[in-house]
Amino acid sequence: MENVHVIDHPLIRHSLTRLRDVSTRPQEFRAITTRLTGLLAYEATRDLRVKSVPVQTPLQPTTGSQLAGRIGIIPILRAGLGMAESLLQMIPAAEVWHLGFYRDESTLEPVVYYNKLPLAEPVDVGILVDPMLATGGSGAAAIRAVHEWGVARIKFLAILAAPEGIAVLKGLSPDIEIYVCAVDERLNDQGYIVPGLGDAGDRMFNTRWEDVDPAP
Repeated sequence: MENVHVIDHPLIRHSLTRLRDVSTRPQEFRAITTRLTGLLAYEATRDLRVKSVPVQTPLQPTTGSQLAGRIGIIPILRAGLGMAESLLQMIPAAEVWHLGFYRDESTLEPVVYYNKLPLAEPVDVGILVDPMLATGGSGAAAIRAVHEWGVARIKFLAILAAPEGIAVLKGLSPDIEIYVCAVDERLNDQGYIVPGLGDAGDRMFNTRWEDVDPAP
C-alpha cells in the first residue's frame, strides 16, 4: 500500500521479539520502545527538508545543513509518551503537543479527553506517535484534529499495526505516511492486535486496564 513503510531490519525483529514476550517487564519494555522508535524515526525523517548554513570548523569555514521548517511531535496519550522522548532526543528543536483518547470498551470507539493543539500557526510536519495502530479509531481522530489545526503533512509512527487500522487511516487520509516495525495478522473480537504484544500502555506503565477508570 502506498506510503506505508514496514521497516524490516534484524535489530527491529530482535527487539520486537522481546517486546512481544509476556515476561518482559515494564522497565525493559520502555527501553525497547525507545530503541524501536529511534529506528523508525531514522527512516521516517529521511525526507525532511534542510537548508544550507555556514559553519566554522576548527580548521576552516564550510557549509552544513540545518532542518528547515517547524516539526511537531504529537504523542497520542498515554502510550505515545513512550515514543515521544526518543523522537525529541533526535529532533531537540521540535515542538511537542499532546492528544488524549481512551477507547470505549463497548463500542471500541475513541473518546477525546485531552486536546492541547494550539490555535497559532500550524507546524510544517506533524509526527503522530502511538505504539499500536489497532482499530485505527484513535489514530483517525488524531489525524482529524491535526488536519483541523492546519498541518498539511502528517507522518504516523507505530511499533505494531493491524491491517484494519492501516486501512482506516488510509481511507481517511490517503497521503498520510505510515511507518511501522511490523504489520500483524488481524484484530481479535476485543479490538486487540493478534499476535500483538498486549496493551502497550499497560505494559509500559505497569497497569492493568481493569484497574484504570477511563473517564477523565
